[in-house]
Amino acid sequence: MVVTNFISVSSASLEALKTANLLKGLPINAFIFGQNGTGKKSLAKYILPDAPIVDASLHDELEGALNSHKNVIITNFDKIPNYDNFQILLDKYEVRIMALASSVFNTELIEKFFGIKVCLPPLSERVEDVKPLCDYFLDEAKEALSVDSTVKIDMKNIDLSQNAHSIRRHVYMQVQLQDINENELMSIMQSFLLERLGGNNDYRNFLYLFEAPLIKAGLQKFKTQLQLSDKLGLNRNTLRKKIAENKEYLKDD
Repeated sequence: MVVTNFISVSSASLEALKTANLLKGLPINAFIFGQNGTGKKSLAKYILPDAPIVDASLHDELEGALNSHKNVIITNFDKIPNYDNFQILLDKYEVRIMALASSVFNTELIEKFFGIKVCLPPLSERVEDVKPLCDYFLDEAKEALSVDSTVKIDMKNIDLSQNAHSIRRHVYMQVQLQDINENELMSIMQSFLLERLGGNNDYRNFLYLFEAPLIKAGLQKFKTQLQLSDKLGLNRNTLRKKIAENKEYLKDD
């Protein structure tokens, strides 16, 4: 793995980093595209570490950046309201740009402005990058939350739907859960329920929030329903009934 803020273990990430290293020495405008959280900003900052990052939809800020910097990173490039005017600004200020967007939204336009395109696939297609990202966010979270103890991240249930954004959220939640106490847990439950209470059978409707995690943790710890029923003080028929009622929430992750 090459050590940068851009995690590069998978073949796709290593290829993107290889292109980025070429771009560091070439005065070429480049277009980096991919879903949110795939590392577009990190890669752009690796190429142009001193360049400001400006949202394309903020016209005045964008023109100001183009006027005062030799290199500019532009996010949401597909949101520029008028590309003819943008071309005039580029010609006027002679600035190098690194533009970011979620997709190649207009092939002809992209070919006009950029000499190189870099695609960053979603993390579901770069699974080798997931563990290093978790490690990176774990160090970040422990420092931010002043946690010194060892934290084990649940790699089995990581949400990749928002790429690095959802990984960061998962890691931070795991770190916070390590030292959560009863009062904090009850406060979380209270806030959750406060927004949702109002039905005619809410006690029954929300009972699964207690029963499902209790049964799931018990089965994980004690392995068999026989042992769990003994530890919970329930007869086996009652436990089987509870498991059947909560089967939707007891599926293996």
